[in-house]
Amino acid sequence: MTPTAAASRVDTLVQALDQARRAGPLKDLVIPPCPDLMVRLQGALAAPEPDLGAVAAIAAHDVAMAATLMRRANGPLHAAAQPVRTVGQALNRLGLDTTAAVMTEFLAVRAIRVRHPALLRFWERSARRAAAMDFIARRLPGLSPDLAHSFGLFCHVGMPVLLQCVRDYAGTMVEADARIDRSCVATENANHRTDHAVVGALVCRTWRLSTTLVGAVRLHHDLFSLGADDVEPEVHTLVAAGLLAEHLMRRAECLPPDRDWGDHAASALQWLALTADELDAWEEPLWAVFDAL
Repeated sequence: MTPTAAASRVDTLVQALDQARRAGPLKDLVIPPCPDLMVRLQGALAAPEPDLGAVAAIAAHDVAMAATLMRRANGPLHAAAQPVRTVGQALNRLGLDTTAAVMTEFLAVRAIRVRHPALLRFWERSARRAAAMDFIARRLPGLSPDLAHSFGLFCHVGMPVLLQCVRDYAGTMVEADARIDRSCVATENANHRTDHAVVGALVCRTWRLSTTLVGAVRLHHDLFSLGADDVEPEVHTLVAAGLLAEHLMRRAECLPPDRDWGDHAASALQWLALTADELDAWEEPLWAVFDAL
């Protein structure tokens, strides 16, 4: 597979997003702007050697975000004998990647408010999915835990944006959940000419997140193309890992497998070179992570 061929479909999807935003069905959507502190955080992390002091200063700029970092550092996953009492201590204990993930999560929740009863637990479940993706990435060679966490956090972010902007989208969510003859994104497209995967990818694009993340969010329900030669492998790995994360979350919540798992579990496990027994062995340690959240 050549690099040009591997990148071609994601590049085409990004171009289609830009076109739909300019003159297509997405032109009237109100996409919340990327928070200024996230822009600053992205800049600090993009440096060849990220400045930990700059990241700590960004975190300290918001009292609630600083408190969130210290609470996480003192939580059961990271706690030590002595509690942390400053942002700098929290960053040292958590490490740069986890600090950035916690800050990104905090800023996203604040930027995209969810007040509709149809999505009461949206950010709670997004945080659990992000934690599951981080857990999975640390057990798969070559997948960045930071990128995996972001995918878990943003893959369904199109839903609250659509709920705020599109009339009757709440009814579409109820219909999509009830139908057995077609997928949720097919129902969304039939009713609104777009779907939450497209809108979520647009949010990532607008917030200048990585093209790999944009592509994975856009394709996270397009599982029939898993393994196709014209999509870069990291996108496939994010999509396949996302299917596993969703399945493990549902198991933890005593929910039945969803349609995507029933249709595509075998191909996702094959792509990730995992067995069903290996996946089952992850349940107990992952549920401990969920409990710690």
